[in-house]
Amino acid sequence: MSTYDEGHTVAGWTGTAIATVGSCVLGLGVCMTSVLVVAGGVGVLAAAVVVTWVLHLVGWGKPPGVRPMGDWPMRARDRSARAGHPECVGCRLAGRGRQAEGVSGTAVAVAAVDAVPARVSSPYPL
Repeated sequence: MSTYDEGHTVAGWTGTAIATVGSCVLGLGVCMTSVLVVAGGVGVLAAAVVVTWVLHLVGWGKPPGVRPMGDWPMRARDRSARAGHPECVGCRLAGRGRQAEGVSGTAVAVAAVDAVPARVSSPYPL
């Protein structure tokens, strides 16, 4: 069993169910060669992304990384979601999570580039 407990959340299962329906509609549209049905399937897939994101933001998702075993049940709500998760792309897109006050985006990008090693050794010849 994984120690990360990936996807065992209300947000994960709801998004998967909606995306499954969207994929079926999209496939049906391709088989029928109907642009309207294909567009409907794409719309349902986009709705799956939005619904999953919103559920994550209101606490029915989970932060990235390891959770304590007591938080593993599917109906365990994440109380830290309002403040945002430090390494979560979805939280950062919503304006939550890791934010350095008084630091511009350019300074953060320069710091990130400076943190990358100049040369990475590889066991394989180039």
